[in-house]
Amino acid sequence: MIKKTLYDYQPPRSGWRPPVKPATRRFFPAALILVALTVGGLVLFGPSGPELEARTSPVEISAPAEVPHIRIPVQNKIEAVITSGETISSLLGGFLSPQEIHDLSQQSKQIFPLTRICAGQPYQICTLDDKFKSFTYEINQDEQLVIQRDGENLQVERVPITYEVRTEMVHGLVESSLFEAVSMAGETSELATSLADIFAWDIDFIRDLRNGDTFTALVEKRYREGKQAGYGQVLAAEFRNNGELYRAIYYKDADRPGSYYDETGRSVRKAFLKAPLAFSRISSGFSLKRFHPITKTWKAHPAIDYAAPTGTPIKTVGDGVIDRIGYTSGNGNFIEVRHNGTYKTLYLHMSKFAGGMKMGKRVAQGQVIGYVGATGLATGPHLCFRMFRNGSAVNPYKVKAPAAMPISTASLHDFKQKARDLIARLEGRDTLQVAALKAAAVDNQSSDK
Repeated sequence: MIKKTLYDYQPPRSGWRPPVKPATRRFFPAALILVALTVGGLVLFGPSGPELEARTSPVEISAPAEVPHIRIPVQNKIEAVITSGETISSLLGGFLSPQEIHDLSQQSKQIFPLTRICAGQPYQICTLDDKFKSFTYEINQDEQLVIQRDGENLQVERVPITYEVRTEMVHGLVESSLFEAVSMAGETSELATSLADIFAWDIDFIRDLRNGDTFTALVEKRYREGKQAGYGQVLAAEFRNNGELYRAIYYKDADRPGSYYDETGRSVRKAFLKAPLAFSRISSGFSLKRFHPITKTWKAHPAIDYAAPTGTPIKTVGDGVIDRIGYTSGNGNFIEVRHNGTYKTLYLHMSKFAGGMKMGKRVAQGQVIGYVGATGLATGPHLCFRMFRNGSAVNPYKVKAPAAMPISTASLHDFKQKARDLIARLEGRDTLQVAALKAAAVDNQSSDK
């Protein structure tokens, strides 16, 4: 066998060292990093001097300071309606001493006497930690009486009620009565009374209404805390009665009180109202020969009898002065009003007189002078109404009463401009809605048959 000799053609240089194995080269950088980390750890976490120990010694954490308890005052509110027999003493006696209530009554006399608090009116009592804070009483739809504690004192003031006022259109169709028509339109009896007062000189809402009559009114509606709270002014209205159209526009002429006028500026107010009761029925008409139900005799009845529930308010039909007031066995409680040198009116069988009525007292048209009753010779509650001209009885429905003062010349141009705008709004009403009301009335009549 021939041996082959291997020859190294790259002899080693001087200072030769054995070659480094590949595995050793691979882990060498890691070893360097490990050494660096070890040295760094000794510097940071190794034994330290006193200064370092002082810097790194534990921090003492104290307990949080106790937060004082804050007591929130307890507020309470009582809302109710004055009931019959309640007084300021019974309402506030649990919060104020008798002396405080006495002083409060004296203080309030010139603002609003506390003795005039009426049943049916809303009130509110506010307390703070069961101690009196305030008392609010609604005097009427426009004003409140507010009593507030101010330190040791009580403050009393009369303040207006704040409303949101929206102007809205209201339409209605008469089927039986104005009250029902207004109710069917989604409104309250308050609006029915307002409309009856506006047109009281031209329409007798007891005997003149016809099925199919319509009305439209531009009304201010009051809202309080988002809820409707009555009505403001009726700005304009029209009433179609038995085919005849009546219009009324509200206007304040200079220093005169606000009143209603037709589109030409003539006052819709006449010398006499058409009737002394707003809503009732005629039980007996004007007649020169009628059989009396009590005396059982035939005699003249130069009057109109209005049957109505006891307590229904009776209004004087015109401005005047009370000539006579009293009681007789036949007439019962009665009042006679002299309107001028020509006319007088007589109101019989009242249950009682309104407050303050006496001989010589001046009364205004539409003012309540008494209440329906059955005193004297009467078979039931009713008002016997009589009118005299120059001492002779006349039929009130045949009296042509003159109108009140028209719009002044100085204000006429301004009035007509405003009247045109309001009438345009009335005429722009939704005629389809009125037609729908009539269709509904026909459907109701059909379903009733």
